[in-house]
Amino acid sequence: MDEPSWQDTNLALFGSDEDRRVKKESAMEEEAWVPVLHTHEPRIFVWRIENFKVRPINEHDYGQFYNGDSYIVLNISKKNDALAYDVHFWIGQHSTQDEYGAAAYKTVELDTLLDGAAVQHREVENHESKLFKSYFPTIRILNGGVKSGFRHVTPNEYQPRLLHFCLQEKQKLVVMSEVELSASSLNSGDVFILDLGTTAFQWNGKHSNKEERYQAAQFLHTLESERLGRCKTTVLDEESVEDNDEFLRALPNIPVKRTKKDMDVGKRMYRLSDESGELKFELIASNGAPKRIVNEDDVYFIDTSKELFVYLGSHCSLKEKQNALSYAHSYLQHSTHPLIPITVLNANQHSDAMEEAWDPDRTQYYLH
Repeated sequence: MDEPSWQDTNLALFGSDEDRRVKKESAMEEEAWVPVLHTHEPRIFVWRIENFKVRPINEHDYGQFYNGDSYIVLNISKKNDALAYDVHFWIGQHSTQDEYGAAAYKTVELDTLLDGAAVQHREVENHESKLFKSYFPTIRILNGGVKSGFRHVTPNEYQPRLLHFCLQEKQKLVVMSEVELSASSLNSGDVFILDLGTTAFQWNGKHSNKEERYQAAQFLHTLESERLGRCKTTVLDEESVEDNDEFLRALPNIPVKRTKKDMDVGKRMYRLSDESGELKFELIASNGAPKRIVNEDDVYFIDTSKELFVYLGSHCSLKEKQNALSYAHSYLQHSTHPLIPITVLNANQHSDAMEEAWDPDRTQYYLH
């Protein structure tokens, strides 16, 4: 994947107490947040950033994301008879710096409206956290976005696309994403849909599983309904497809660039502190994350190579807290895994994933 332009975004946007007061006033005037204030039971909200505005998504489209856009997802749950909030901003591969910055800013604004009660998360296309994926029965990632005028295209003017359905075993979730229109994109372990507008083919790889086939079939049914019967659908099994089949003739046989898996460099722990009068970001454990060395006066970063957790100590300074997300973003920019999820939480908040990231007391580590 080419480096997304949004990675160059400057997230040093969380300023003084006055800035927080202004955010609270702004949040109270944001129409998109009104339903949140009137919600007292568990539910999910999804918004998209459109020209710097926060626009609600139809619930029917929850779980469907366009890779040219940025989104905000709020999950409200109940823990110990109290409401708990997790707010995520999701960044598409082709989202712009402005959209990323707006999504991050609005996420902080929403947390401000909730008086700092929300755990904040950053999610990047194809690198979503387990928690984020748990909100949706399936995730669909499509090409395009607000600026490309992606909605309500008639079948006759439809641009061909190849959709990939893949079960992620650990999450037991089928993720649908648009892949390069090429026969080289196919693999025997998954299911693909070739959508030509008035015709659509479901191609079942010989080693695909029933859940992938089921989700693809459901999507085909949705296409038929949306296009009012103007889309003819066909289901094919890999082993029964001949070389001259219409499905393969419609797919160009061009090379596909394969993406490299993120390198696993082991668990690392960093500290952000202004004890010296200036902010200092330093590595303090290179092969683990021992909770016993945490000083509540500082901010800590646990990098598992799969997710970055940012822990705000209960007595950390305002300067440390305000710069935590900016440092997390900058740190990942220069890492071998810049797209992994980020979770930011304080001492009064809980994350099952972060609890798993801490080491048992007997874990050995090396201090720097």
